[in-house]
Amino acid sequence: MTTTVTPVTPVAVTGALTYENKVIEKIVGYALEHIDGLLAVDGGFFSNLKNKVVSTDNVTDGINVEVGTKQVAVDLKVIVEYQKHVGTIFENIKRVIVEEVSKMTDLEVVEVNVTVVDIKTRAQHEADSITVQDRLENAASTTGEFASKQADHVKSAVSGTVTTIKENTEPRVV
Repeated sequence: MTTTVTPVTPVAVTGALTYENKVIEKIVGYALEHIDGLLAVDGGFFSNLKNKVVSTDNVTDGINVEVGTKQVAVDLKVIVEYQKHVGTIFENIKRVIVEEVSKMTDLEVVEVNVTVVDIKTRAQHEADSITVQDRLENAASTTGEFASKQADHVKSAVSGTVTTIKENTEPRVV
């Protein structure tokens, strides 16, 4: 018995590849982690791209992108290190963003806008970061201790009430 296989005519498969903004933002965030002289991308009070002071995987704070079907535009607000050449930092930022986005997505980076919002020494930046971290840790610790004490008070109150009710309860039927 012979089986005859009829060749199937290839069918063109259609579809589209698109990227959510957050995907490109993450690529940019990871790409920026090793830029000399870039202390942070400023996304708000708790943001710090290079040395996260809050335990988080979110490297996209302070990065805004506009993603099209073939092109990407990136906007950043950054804090740079004092006595580092800002023009060189800017060129390095553009270079790594173009390299990483192109390598991973084949999208063309058509624009990278960087606004320098602050300049600090590395020591100032680290001191600011430690201060924020200490404040967060202290607040979390204090809140946890308070909640634990309140839970203990509630347990004691409920336990005492149950005991009192049991002691004062006489049988209704004799």
